Amino acid sequence: MQTKVKTAAEITAMRESGRMLGTVLEVLKKSVAVGMTTKELADVAAAELKGLGGEPSFLGYQGFTDVLCVSLNEEVVHGIPNQHRVIEDGDIVSMDFGVTYKGMITDAARSIIVGTPKKQQHVELVKYTLASLDAGINVVKHHVRTGDIGASVQSVLDKFHYGIVRDLVGHGVGHHLHEDPNIPNYGRRETGPWLEAGMTIAIEPMSTLGTDRVKVCDDGWTIVTADKSWSAHFEDTVLITQTGSEILTRV
Repeated sequence: MQTKVKTAAEITAMRESGRMLGTVLEVLKKSVAVGMTTKELADVAAAELKGLGGEPSFLGYQGFTDVLCVSLNEEVVHGIPNQHRVIEDGDIVSMDFGVTYKGMITDAARSIIVGTPKKQQHVELVKYTLASLDAGINVVKHHVRTGDIGASVQSVLDKFHYGIVRDLVGHGVGHHLHEDPNIPNYGRRETGPWLEAGMTIAIEPMSTLGTDRVKVCDDGWTIVTADKSWSAHFEDTVLITQTGSEILTRV
């Protein structure tokens, strides 16, 4: 489905959905700890969202079995929470979450290093992947093109010689979790579909310390780097405005 210009009522619902999502991610960032399992982290997200009055967008989506994607280190995205997967000191933990409120969906992700970083490279990877997301958001406005967003994200990641995952992309979001058009994290300016004020999109850079190639694990969901290099992932849902954008998933 092609992403649509949202009505005023739909935008209001997405603002509330995004507020809930951002709130839950902030709780998760404060809650995650060495020795915790990825399932325990997902349970925190589920409890917090229930208290806020939202619905989890990921649970049951194409058969996904939990409310939160938790991916560690070489796992780029879509990690399934597991009661036996323990978070260790220095792990990069990516937390990807979706919220539905009054039928409208927002989608966002954060990466955080738990405990003491193992390498300065890991600190920088997290820092500059977030910077690449901000660079993409900063060019968003009425009649931006997807290539402009991708080129802005790429300009930051290329500067630090990170692998830019090309098999996974940002996307429209709102009525459905994934809507057209795709928004790659690379590209050429003044190319790609035009985007209009009132549309809502998810921008989500995924970077690695090695190759850009990824593969799907045997569980059918978890996507890892092909060379086992560590990765980081950030995402926000933004509303396109005439002169810029409104980030819906930060509090």
